Amino acid sequence: MWTDKQRGLRVSQEELLCKNTCGYYGNPAWKGFCSKCWRERSRPPGAQRQDTRPSSDGAPPTFSKFEEKKNMEKGRRISTVKRLFLGSSSPPKPQETSESHAKILQAYENLEPGDFPGFLKILRSPSSQRLQSRCTAFLNTMEAYHDLPIQKQSDLVQDFYQSFAEYFRSFPETQVTQIMEHVEKLIMTRLHKWVFCHDSCDDEQKDLALQRRIRSLNWVTPQMLSVPFPDEDTPVTGDPFLPAITAIIEMDAKRAPQDKLTCVSKCSQHIFEALSTSNNEPANADDFLTSLVYVVLKANPPRLHSNMQYMIRFGLPHSLMAGESGYYFTNLSCAVAFIEKLDGPALNLSPEEFEGYMRGQRTPSALTKRQQMASDTQKVLEELQGRQEKLYQSVDVLNVQLQKWVQVVNSQLDEATVQFDKAQKEITAQAEASEVVSPSAQDGSQQSEEEQQSELPNADCEDLKDTV
Repeated sequence: MWTDKQRGLRVSQEELLCKNTCGYYGNPAWKGFCSKCWRERSRPPGAQRQDTRPSSDGAPPTFSKFEEKKNMEKGRRISTVKRLFLGSSSPPKPQETSESHAKILQAYENLEPGDFPGFLKILRSPSSQRLQSRCTAFLNTMEAYHDLPIQKQSDLVQDFYQSFAEYFRSFPETQVTQIMEHVEKLIMTRLHKWVFCHDSCDDEQKDLALQRRIRSLNWVTPQMLSVPFPDEDTPVTGDPFLPAITAIIEMDAKRAPQDKLTCVSKCSQHIFEALSTSNNEPANADDFLTSLVYVVLKANPPRLHSNMQYMIRFGLPHSLMAGESGYYFTNLSCAVAFIEKLDGPALNLSPEEFEGYMRGQRTPSALTKRQQMASDTQKVLEELQGRQEKLYQSVDVLNVQLQKWVQVVNSQLDEATVQFDKAQKEITAQAEASEVVSPSAQDGSQQSEEEQQSELPNADCEDLKDTV
């Protein structure tokens, strides 16, 4: 079978990691580097560099390891941002005491993971007024200078994350990460309308180009990508990847980068669930990546490029560089890069066959079967619709007949009622006549009885005379 010679998409775990061997996940948007290494490589020549790679002891990456030593230009920018956070130096604000600092930290220590309303409640409390003022000042400044190039705005947001995280440096890294996720949601929900698909970049044009590219590849079948998809036994509406398709489409409706990344994670988890039901063997990385390509092709998510760039520019670095979410996002980036460069050999097709499919001159056999199945289903639906219309017509005829029968029955009842009334009147008249006749008959009977009685004594007397 052709599936035995299918090449498919094969990406090893090492290929997903940063080219600088720092241990974090790379990204095609950063030319295979992680965000930290990419920022360092993008620095002007001669800028100082601090090696912040994770140690070789196997310790997990932490939020504090994302800090970098700034050059003079970047240092001036951070100083400006800090002045915006803390206000001007005249008059100087009173320094925060260690007691008040410990009181604020104690409130955040009791914060439950994922409790964003609780975080807002603590931030709005009088004890957290300093932190709230920093957030408000930063938001007002970013909205006032929303015309800045998108990369500068990204640098300002990332610097704000680092500055805010410094306030909780005594906390465990996991707790700092949870707090910073709330901070990211608070900041980026407000800034989304200013920085998403910014005018200073060409994200909108790339979105349109990517959508056209995905639309032109709608003929690609799961078999071409070596996705374990039971095409023959699964009905048209039984696509096991439908929940994953829905999750990736919902990404555009979210505002915070963390929420968009959550949609990517949900999509990936649904893919693994679909693979576990479609294949008896455990899902591997190759099956996951090819399935993710298939989901993206079928979903054609709106503004996919802009959403990915938004997460890259304004998301927390640790979310994209490490952990489960970083692995899923890296695979999504690889899937998009694969789609943009998809050719015939990647699908085990000759260039002529690939061009035929792209021009609509050829149709995959599996797609033809599904189209035939859809056509048969449509015919069945049309037949059922015709039968339903005939049934409605029969019901209408039956209703007319029923109404006529009811009218006949009502007329017969009325006629029977009239006849009954007549009969009842006749019976009443006869009863009255019989009552008039009966008194005269009684008087005649009484007279006959009296005559009989008077004749009886006379007969007795005559008999007595004869005897004598």
